[in-house]
Amino acid sequence: MLGLNRIPSLRAAQIQRCGSPAGARLSPRSSSCQNAGASSRIYCACLLLLLLVTPRVDSSWWYIGALGARVICDNIPGLVNKQRQLCQRHPDIMQAIGEGTKEWIRECQHQFRHHRWNCSTLDRDHTVFGRVLLRSSREAAFVYAISSAGVVYALTRACSQGELRTCNCDPHKRGRDKDDRGEFDWGGCSDNINYGIKFSKTFIDAKERTVRDARALMNLHNNRCGRTAVKRFMKLECKCHGVSGSCTLRTCWNAMSDFRKTGDYLRRKYNGAIEVMMNQDGTGLTVANKDFRKPTKNDLVYFESSPDYCLQDKAAGSLGTAGRVCNKTSRSTDGCEVMCCGRGYDTTRVKQITKCECKFKWCCSVECKDCEEAVDIHTCKAPKRAEWLDQT
Repeated sequence: MLGLNRIPSLRAAQIQRCGSPAGARLSPRSSSCQNAGASSRIYCACLLLLLLVTPRVDSSWWYIGALGARVICDNIPGLVNKQRQLCQRHPDIMQAIGEGTKEWIRECQHQFRHHRWNCSTLDRDHTVFGRVLLRSSREAAFVYAISSAGVVYALTRACSQGELRTCNCDPHKRGRDKDDRGEFDWGGCSDNINYGIKFSKTFIDAKERTVRDARALMNLHNNRCGRTAVKRFMKLECKCHGVSGSCTLRTCWNAMSDFRKTGDYLRRKYNGAIEVMMNQDGTGLTVANKDFRKPTKNDLVYFESSPDYCLQDKAAGSLGTAGRVCNKTSRSTDGCEVMCCGRGYDTTRVKQITKCECKFKWCCSVECKDCEEAVDIHTCKAPKRAEWLDQT
């Protein structure tokens, strides 16, 4: 799981002090570091090597969720200049984005909890997901979409709660309006979804707009799909006024639905994601198989097929399914046959304490007994050693 309380920024900070890229102006501190002993130079070189071999995943703004309240813009690896400027200018927004990151990662893990790839995150890794998203797969498409949606949701909510200096409730929801039930007055605090979408687009898309390759176009498309998904589930909430709730007068406001609805929607879009390729002009995306329909702005798109995620594969970023809990009786993706990729499973009987024989006691509590029951837990077998070595 995501190491939300660990900040591996020391490595980057030490490298910044101990060395600079070729052609860069050296600070007095870095110059003194160069004049240090041989052991110090070797130490700095090793640190630099570690940073260079770290897998590169573009959306390293995801790491803001690990920094939490201690967001230091210079310590977030991979931000482009525009993102770093926004980070420095709006620390309160970065805090909201950090909280939102935890939420969309939890939603991603909920959506894929019964699948071989379960949206696993890596502790103390600034890429958050490791190498698995280097492939332009369906999984990458989903993560980019739900991360973009998560930022929109977090910022819009923070606006309504008065936590941000630069926005508030939707200023356009004033006066009278009408719907299929008749007229109503705008009141309360309507969620300012347009602000959330605008800032999310400016901040998240900034890195993709520094390049113009196929992966950048894919990321931009899926980012937009995620942003619009949140707006799709805006709802009108109203309060009735009048004698005995007669509703002769209504006060209404726009509100976001629970983020689970956005997650469910994007999960369905993942199932129907469309494989694409660059068009001949190199300016956009087109469907890879002419027998399939063209993608709309609401479809997730991808370039590469996904690995099966059965075995641990460091190059592909797959953690494998060894040790994963499976359902012996299910024929779906959480079933032992599918989850374990035909390797079989181990069964362990464990004792669980549950509440039972509950009774209502006047007044006003419920008293239960603690009952012990034996439960069988099924976990996927590890692959044979020769089979595992082929993937590492």
